[in-house]
Amino acid sequence: MRIAAYIAGYTPEAGGGYTFESDVLDALIGAVGEQPTSGISLLCPQQHAAGLAARLQGTGLEVFPVAMGPIGRRLEVLMSEASVLRSHWRRPSAIDRAARKAGADMIWFPGAGVHLTDFPYVTVVWDLQHRATPWFPEMSASGVWDRREVTHDWFLKRATAVIVGTEAGRLELERYYQLASGRVVILPHPTPSFALEAGIAVTKHDELKHLGISRPYFLYPAQFWPHKNHVNLVMAFAQIVRERGIDADLVLVGSDKGNRAHVLAAASAAGIAERVRCLGFVAREDLIRLYRNAIALAYVSWCGPENLPPLEAFALGCPVVAARIPGAAEQLGDAALLVDPGDPAAIAEGLARLYGDAGIRADLVAKGLARAQRWTARDYVQGAVAALQALEPILRCWRSSQ
Repeated sequence: MRIAAYIAGYTPEAGGGYTFESDVLDALIGAVGEQPTSGISLLCPQQHAAGLAARLQGTGLEVFPVAMGPIGRRLEVLMSEASVLRSHWRRPSAIDRAARKAGADMIWFPGAGVHLTDFPYVTVVWDLQHRATPWFPEMSASGVWDRREVTHDWFLKRATAVIVGTEAGRLELERYYQLASGRVVILPHPTPSFALEAGIAVTKHDELKHLGISRPYFLYPAQFWPHKNHVNLVMAFAQIVRERGIDADLVLVGSDKGNRAHVLAAASAAGIAERVRCLGFVAREDLIRLYRNAIALAYVSWCGPENLPPLEAFALGCPVVAARIPGAAEQLGDAALLVDPGDPAAIAEGLARLYGDAGIRADLVAKGLARAQRWTARDYVQGAVAALQALEPILRCWRSSQ
């Protein structure tokens, strides 16, 4: 059986999507020649194909460009949102044309997204937050909710199998889209390889001088979306500064998605504007230094059920305070201190505990490191390919060209 894996070509600014896709690709490259990855080729948008081919030179993995001009892209968007077009006016999609050239029997979409295809396919769901938390504007405003619902409804229901990271994710698929449990594969998100490779190391605080950091700090790497819950974190941080006299900063890392000014206004209103540092997008080397030197990661996002930054923190020796949301306990276990994301007082208590208790920090660091090492990108790819190959008895019943 031949599998075509679609590599979307995320950029570093995409955050977790880039990290996840890069790790899957690197694991595929590293496993070339082994039995689990035999019969795999790669599909890629035409604009990224040359760069991907150069990266794969000498590996034996072949790239097949997905060619689609602006008219074709618009047409496929319309088809993805209109059932009438999908059912009555169909032509081979750009992905299907590339998959046929690759001689594929099945398509694997390692990254999230919705794609037009008549091939059997396996996809992944990172989250279904437009269903779980539809009140956030990025989940619902300007037609976002409607577009996501229209496309997710048919794309997930039509999938041969869907990969999720947790039991909580499986239950969401069953609840929102009525997928039978037998079509859902649970594979925990892999710990980002850059963090595992860097590991725990003693770093010097003056390594952060070029970022303007001069005092102890809590770290929150998250793009400025409302669902990332920066405002409740700022309110909690203000409590520990004003009421407990904690001498620390709050360092925020991530691109502005329209909510940064609101977050800074909340910090100003709370009287701690000078203690909140917004660094924007930072290089990976600086992110590693920030994790290693932080008092703790304060990951208070409302959304899940899985998130990558706590795993990065685990691998780099940074204690974690995380939001108690569905799936968090399953992913993080007892290696993180879980708090109510909607209660600034509860968040403040968690931050204060880690600030003042070296024993708790050391315990969480040890547990986090052990948990981070349980899931690698190589494990994830082997599990995904095994799930794909388990479908071979079905796929052998017809030719992929039919």
